[in-house]
Amino acid sequence: MSDTPRAPKYMQIADDLRTSVLDGARPEGSKLPSNRELAVTYGVAIATVQRALEQLSVEGIIRTSQRGTYVANTPAVSSSGRDRVARVLSTGSPFTAGEHCIVTRAALVVPPLYVQEIFGLSEGDQVVLREWHVGQGSQRRGLHVSWYPAQFAALVPDLLSHNRGKVQSLLSKIIEATGRRPTHGRDDMHGRDADAREANYLGIRVGSPILAGAHRYWDDAGVMEYGEWCLPYRHVIGYTYEL
Repeated sequence: MSDTPRAPKYMQIADDLRTSVLDGARPEGSKLPSNRELAVTYGVAIATVQRALEQLSVEGIIRTSQRGTYVANTPAVSSSGRDRVARVLSTGSPFTAGEHCIVTRAALVVPPLYVQEIFGLSEGDQVVLREWHVGQGSQRRGLHVSWYPAQFAALVPDLLSHNRGKVQSLLSKIIEATGRRPTHGRDDMHGRDADAREANYLGIRVGSPILAGAHRYWDDAGVMEYGEWCLPYRHVIGYTYEL
């Protein structure tokens, strides 16, 4: 049995309820059980449930009225890179229920110098570049750019496809075709203003605040994926980790 301490109980409850919303088990507009019922389900005090719901309310995932607590319509919450790769490894898809993806570019290219350095490439070497954006309903949730080693394209031809149906399980296909599996990852995030391209994709004004970030996944053989992304303002992103 692990000696690693677990997160506080209210955070565990918030994580569980958040996951059930993102994965579609609790659809938009659905009513949550009463605080008393949730307290019985999780075996905690009502005050602990209330603290968990307060966290989800701040994130915009739920809304509370005199009639009860409901899942918000198109909650303003997006999956982190860590959440998406964890979802791929468990379900085969990086997307939550109801999310849709549009691929705008998929090609072999010579990357910028900083991307060459991330993959340990020589000048002129190519990588696979994929640009895509994610939405749910009328809500635009994120603009993404991902790079992969060029040799992956021969093993997984779908990396060069624009077909939105084939983006669902790319990482799973890479793992199967290469025999490699990411063992480590890193996310870096910062707030800044949206440029014209980002604003166009996200449906916001140029100069609006956005959350931008980058992630990379690797194993002992090197980096398997490097990606950059940005989210519109008022979206929440978060993930649980152990220390």
